[in-house]
Amino acid sequence: MASLRIPSLDIFRHRLFTQYWAARLFGTMAVQIQATAMGWQVYDAARAHGQSIAEGAFLLGLVGLAQFLPLLVLSLFGGQAADRYNRKLILLLCFVSKAVIVSWLAFATNLGPEFVIPAVFMAAIGAGLTNAFMPPAASALLPMLVPREDLPQGIALSSLAFQASLIMGPIIGGFLYDAGPSVPYLTALALLLLALGLLLLLKAPAQAPVKDARTLNMIADGLRYVWSNKIVLGAISLDLVVVLLAGAVALLPVFTRDILHAGPSELGVLRAAMGVGATLVGLWLAIKPMRTRVGFWMFGATIVFGLATIVFGFSQYIWLSALALGVANGVDAISVYVRQTLIQLNTPDAMRGRVSAVSFVFISASNELGDFEAGLMARIFGPVTAVTLGGAAAVLASLGWIRLFPELAKADGFEPIDETHNPA
Repeated sequence: MASLRIPSLDIFRHRLFTQYWAARLFGTMAVQIQATAMGWQVYDAARAHGQSIAEGAFLLGLVGLAQFLPLLVLSLFGGQAADRYNRKLILLLCFVSKAVIVSWLAFATNLGPEFVIPAVFMAAIGAGLTNAFMPPAASALLPMLVPREDLPQGIALSSLAFQASLIMGPIIGGFLYDAGPSVPYLTALALLLLALGLLLLLKAPAQAPVKDARTLNMIADGLRYVWSNKIVLGAISLDLVVVLLAGAVALLPVFTRDILHAGPSELGVLRAAMGVGATLVGLWLAIKPMRTRVGFWMFGATIVFGLATIVFGFSQYIWLSALALGVANGVDAISVYVRQTLIQLNTPDAMRGRVSAVSFVFISASNELGDFEAGLMARIFGPVTAVTLGGAAAVLASLGWIRLFPELAKADGFEPIDETHNPA
């Protein structure tokens, strides 16, 4: 019983971290409510207009592609902006942008069913533009708010806020959708405004200046740093390959409506199950932060992620589907924790925005581009075959990455082994 301890909350003595943590909680919850409503609304509209299951799945994939393309073009510029300009100000502008997007969705819902799909695509493009700047600034801001020795716990608790939002947001979004499509969007708007207010109150310390503030030079420096640091490169690219191959989130409306024969409330439950698994792991990491064998844990997590995805693809029962999603996202939380901590502790402050931007390009390629890949594969092979083959490919890719990046596989701790990668 001694091991069942409540996670230490000492880090919340840092007022700046507390404000950041609460803003992340409310902001992410708003995004999850919005995503749940958008996914169901698009797929339901496609099916109502006579499109097949495969065609509706492909349409969901195109929504992911619409988010990814502007993000791909602008993310590296977002990273250099996070190192060059005020990170808090960038976050404020991004939250304002997200509030405008969700307001547009609430308004467009009342224009009629023929406007739903074009409105969602416009919102997806806007989200991609915003996300090119928001994650690098948020990731680079966090290490400025806590002492270095508290950063692993800060990352774990920040991830816990994100995962808690994955539970509450989809459940709220799914149930509110039954009251009308505009209701979840208006709820998300209220949460975004709350997060915006918390950020306005945050007084972050000054960030480290960069020596060469020219945009292209800064981007090139960030890319060179990631390429030369095999620990960072391996951690970033592993996430890209595994989630790109095995991601099934975009197809949840397809599985819910036409395979499990359920509705938007059950879709919310399935999305929430992802957060439950990740939150339980997040609590474990907050209670007992990982210190050793981090490479082993990261690769083990990605292999189990692929296996759980295979189970989800074959499942015909909502409880088994929810369990598989919970396991997949629980182990993914381990991978995310290891990757984020390795990147933060192996990257100097003046480079964090750019390195975070490179990382987020890879993450977005695995998520949004992964949504498109899942939709395309579902259009060709059907959703069940697409998901199960993707899970198997993710397991094989994890084994291949062990051979490609032995430094990452053998990593025992988070701190850099040497200082050869620090820029002058």
